[in-house]
Amino acid sequence: MKAWAHDRYGGPEVLELRELPDPVPGPSEVLVAVHATSVNPVDWKIRVGKQRAINPQRFPAIPGMDVSGEVVALGPGVQGFSVGDAVFSSPSHRRPGSFAELISIRASELAPKPASLSHAEAASLPLAALTAWDCLVNAAKLKPGERLFVQAGAGGVGSIAIQLGKSLGATVTTTCSEANADFVRSLGADRVIDYRKTAWHEALEPQDVILECLGPDEVLRALGCLKPGGRVASINSGLGPAVARWGPWLAVLPLVFGLLRHSLAGRLRGKRVHHVVRKADGAALAEIGALVQTGAIHPQVGTVLPFDQAPESHRLSETGHVRGKVVVQVRQ
Repeated sequence: MKAWAHDRYGGPEVLELRELPDPVPGPSEVLVAVHATSVNPVDWKIRVGKQRAINPQRFPAIPGMDVSGEVVALGPGVQGFSVGDAVFSSPSHRRPGSFAELISIRASELAPKPASLSHAEAASLPLAALTAWDCLVNAAKLKPGERLFVQAGAGGVGSIAIQLGKSLGATVTTTCSEANADFVRSLGADRVIDYRKTAWHEALEPQDVILECLGPDEVLRALGCLKPGGRVASINSGLGPAVARWGPWLAVLPLVFGLLRHSLAGRLRGKRVHHVVRKADGAALAEIGALVQTGAIHPQVGTVLPFDQAPESHRLSETGHVRGKVVVQVRQ
């Protein structure tokens, strides 16, 4: 198969298009022909080595944790899927590899692709949607009538979180630039704060739930904007800045102490801080697919690149100013 792989940590230039052996599905695994994939910030953070202390790579490493495609083979013991099924998935952080023509994925991490979506649209959803799901449904347990604040509403996770929050009956406030205000309103945002003009934590009324995605300093600000009993779901541990300051190995210690400090600060104020790491969960993805079919969630595809330009998807994501998702079309 053809795959984009790298033999060392570094910038997008370390990615090379190669011929690699086809993966063979093991027990409880499914071999999927990849039609489309998409890029997430975690992909390039792993590529540059910021996560090597907690998620070391085996080289050659193939990036990618979003996939939409077709089942081409089943490993021993697989039930519920057949050859020819259209599926989508976000495999485990420990087993990326969707920037390739083929990928072997645990059956428990797969779900049927929503029939209403193209493969490009479906590939934009899994990791971001599962992250939003784990934050709002599993961690914060968002309830109808509650107030939800979503940081960075025009991004991959934020754009799905706004829609999921509305489907759960919440009133949603978000931040974005003025250029993206109409976009996030079209997703269901009830109030929009232009972060370039206004400090969100100074303009925000007390919230029940806050989805924080910008870093540790924001967690402490978020606690001050919560109602008693409020919950913060944080998806940015601050590992990147910690690595830049302390190196990839020593960074783990201040990172752990920081997470514990946030949890303790929350408890002392009668609030909760949940540090969320997305789970590779096919059952949850199937529920998200059902919301797609009802029209409650629409994928937000910003840019579609051909397979031979896959490294450009990493470059675009690293700018931090992407609306929706950057998708790579592996095959038509």
